[in-house]
Amino acid sequence: MAASIRLRRLGAVAAVAGGACFTVLGNPPMASSDRGAPGPTLTAIKQKISDPLTAVPSREVQESALIESSAANPLDVLVVGGGATGCGVALDAATRGLRVGLVEREDFSSGTSSRSTKLIHGGVRYLEKAVFNLDYGQLKLVFHALEERKQVIDNAPHLCNALPCMTPCFSWFERRSQLVSFHFNKKGKDQSLKGAVVYYDGQMNDSRLNVALACTAASSTVLNHAEVISFLRDEGGGRIIGARIRNNLSGKEFDTYAKVVVNAAGPFCDSLRKMADKEAKPMICPSSGVHVVLPDYYSPEGMGLIVPKTKDGRVVFMLPWLGRTVAGTTDSNTSITMLPEPHEDEIEFILDAISDYLNIKVRRVDVLSAWSGIRPLAMDPRAKNTESISRDHVVYEDFPGLVTITGGKWTTYRSMAEDAVDAAIKSGKLTPANKCLTYDLQLVGADGWDPASFTVLAQQYMRMKRSHGGKVVPGVMDTAVAKHLSHAYGTFAERVATIAQNENLGKRLAHGYPILEAEVAYCARHEYCESVVDFIARRSRLAFLDTDAARRAVPRVIEILAAEHKWDKSRQKQEMQKAQEFLETFKSSRNAQFHDGKHT
Repeated sequence: MAASIRLRRLGAVAAVAGGACFTVLGNPPMASSDRGAPGPTLTAIKQKISDPLTAVPSREVQESALIESSAANPLDVLVVGGGATGCGVALDAATRGLRVGLVEREDFSSGTSSRSTKLIHGGVRYLEKAVFNLDYGQLKLVFHALEERKQVIDNAPHLCNALPCMTPCFSWFERRSQLVSFHFNKKGKDQSLKGAVVYYDGQMNDSRLNVALACTAASSTVLNHAEVISFLRDEGGGRIIGARIRNNLSGKEFDTYAKVVVNAAGPFCDSLRKMADKEAKPMICPSSGVHVVLPDYYSPEGMGLIVPKTKDGRVVFMLPWLGRTVAGTTDSNTSITMLPEPHEDEIEFILDAISDYLNIKVRRVDVLSAWSGIRPLAMDPRAKNTESISRDHVVYEDFPGLVTITGGKWTTYRSMAEDAVDAAIKSGKLTPANKCLTYDLQLVGADGWDPASFTVLAQQYMRMKRSHGGKVVPGVMDTAVAKHLSHAYGTFAERVATIAQNENLGKRLAHGYPILEAEVAYCARHEYCESVVDFIARRSRLAFLDTDAARRAVPRVIEILAAEHKWDKSRQKQEMQKAQEFLETFKSSRNAQFHDGKHT
């Protein structure tokens, strides 16, 4: 009887949570009194974020700031890892008034953070577990995910949006444990469709969101292409007090001192832990997630589809994204590598999973891009058994001065960063100026942006053309380009348009995609874009959207970056080779011919 009452109560609460899936995106933010009062540091950071004339510190300035630290004058926090979590940690710590540095051996979002399903999950999958397993802990995860999802979207509205997702129903109801619910089963095309359930989730441009985090955190010190090669220790060897760092572009090595080092290296966090202690127990159980990109006609505009149960019980998403369709994902054990590659059987699994739900023929030749990402599923080293693998995050200090944060997901990166900074403050006995203030902190490009901003951009570009005596500049600021720039760069899109206008960089980089040559120059100057791969994969999303289009754009990207960074012929040749090697890991159908007629 007690269990029955508990189930009904949980079901009622779950219904409320389910309703929140439709409304939480518009809920008012938490009162500022619940998050601490803003201080001078936050005010200065907000001014830099909102000022359209703000320029991020140069790479040379950032490196000098790291070198200038010393044992007598250390940073408060040194973050290792430039993914979503690492950049979130750097930003959180900076807004608390702490002296912060961050290093990333490759590029911001070069790992897992750029290879997601592009969803900001609201926790609807936890809801089913909460109801049917009578698990209140799972229900708390739903509410937490809903709250964090709202803030991710509010803090970067130009890079995130609400997305309706549809789940097909092939039978009406199934009664389980006195609770009536929809029952979704894969029945095949021969079964009549009874209806569908639509709920709202969030969607994002993951790597551009990560870059926005890094540029916002640049008010402290962030340096990509800089690798930790060893840790510095105090005289007794009992505590980590910094790191030896190598600039992977110049080869220069230097020491950076810090009261606490935060390990936010994602799938590679165990390698850093073993650098500190060879006997460290592994925390990471790596899992491979493969996605494919298909033409836009595979998904309706503005509506995602969820395949609720594949042949082996997995869930597959099929979502419109940046004018194409992304489908995935898989979930299988894998090894940890810098450039994971999808296997052909994983690609075929995804295509097979979606084929029963579409009226069009699913063809391998339609795959424009396919990639694999490594999920850093976390296992708490303090656990007594190995069954504690979690998709939630773990914060752990197993060596004095080294705080590790791993696991989790994009949706909760902000709260993960908050937990990590709290742990760092405790470890280093730091004295922050205030509590965590990132809850309502908009990222660069977000302040003053609204969905209609692209119209002003297009109108201004046309006025600029007329003011130059009718001179025709290559490229036209049509609606597709204006929307793309507005969503990719927010209120800073005008900077890109100005470069396109004034520097004769208004041409598109690739046929069928509204990506301008001017973006390469802008990203080199203002977003720490240091290589061809940095641009085609993470500043733009061309490699993820269409591998062949990215391959054709590489020579022009090299030309522009060579002019910006003063590359010699040898460096240009290296960049060509690295770009080709990178694109080979994206298993598209070579020379796939596709054009939707929208983006000429």
